[in-house]
Amino acid sequence: MKSGIWNMLKTQWAPQPPVLQVDLTGKTVLVLGANTGLGFEAAQHFARMNPGRVILACRSQSKGQAALEKLKAATGYEQAELWIVDLADFESVKKFVDKFERDGGRLDILIANAAAATFTYEATKDGWESSLQVNYLAPSLLILLLLPVLFKTAEEHTTVPRIVVVSSMMHYWLEIEKPVSESPEIIQTLGKAEYCTPRAMGPRYALTKLLNIFFVRALDAHLPSSPSLVVDAVCPGYCRSELRRVLSGFAAFFDRLMELALAFTTEVGSRQLVWAALAEQDHPEKMRGQYVSGSRVQEVSDFVLSPQGSKVQDLIWQNTLDILCEVDGRVKAIVDNYLSSS
Repeated sequence: MKSGIWNMLKTQWAPQPPVLQVDLTGKTVLVLGANTGLGFEAAQHFARMNPGRVILACRSQSKGQAALEKLKAATGYEQAELWIVDLADFESVKKFVDKFERDGGRLDILIANAAAATFTYEATKDGWESSLQVNYLAPSLLILLLLPVLFKTAEEHTTVPRIVVVSSMMHYWLEIEKPVSESPEIIQTLGKAEYCTPRAMGPRYALTKLLNIFFVRALDAHLPSSPSLVVDAVCPGYCRSELRRVLSGFAAFFDRLMELALAFTTEVGSRQLVWAALAEQDHPEKMRGQYVSGSRVQEVSDFVLSPQGSKVQDLIWQNTLDILCEVDGRVKAIVDNYLSSS
């Protein structure tokens, strides 16, 4: 599928349905990036559905605490919790998972909402280009490390947990260039300082969201055939966001005009996250590996679906596993125990 400006306009101008409502009694919802924007609005929606717990996963203690108090005041929900995780630090992700294994109990919905946008190269303490780690590698690590909890929840509570990875319509607008796309170390290549020129960093955010699509499809392909666990990707649409605060000059001015003309509020955009997490309750298999936009399943880009895209997906999946196995030895055991090799 190709998605140009006209398709974007139709999506942005279409009437938006109210948020999907499902009884979440006893269930645990974990939302990454929950102190602001889409994550916070989604957490509020979930809190109004009577869940057993809502965990706000935030980087900042002070901002997270403010969001927690705001959520409780707005919804009256008292079981929300603040947990700290910094996606720019793999050790923080590992400690977060350790805490969940000790204290988290069941996990029914995981919203992997991670977004960092930058146009210049900056390395994390782990040595990775920052948006590549924050938007892709760290959420993928967290998802893989929490798979045992998700499968245990499915087994003990006869439910089908769901992982929702927040992607973007921007994945339609680019491909991974050759020879990068043919490298067995594609992620390392994309993260090298010498590769991250201004030209390469321009579409970096869109690239990370394309990587999210590949990860979701690859993870789904390796999950057991029975729908004990569902993973999908979602586009919230073009929303008003602090994400583009890095823009300046004419780009910032143009983006402001675009926001005024087209943008959803973050509350409206967050309805897509909720829909991806809760749609097809009676037939969860229909959501496996899917891409959600406009409150429906849609086809991903032609590049993703092409033979070349299939090869790139396999390379990215294996390369990502190799990287994350080095970050945390538990990843290999989890992949061996819970995922198929095909």
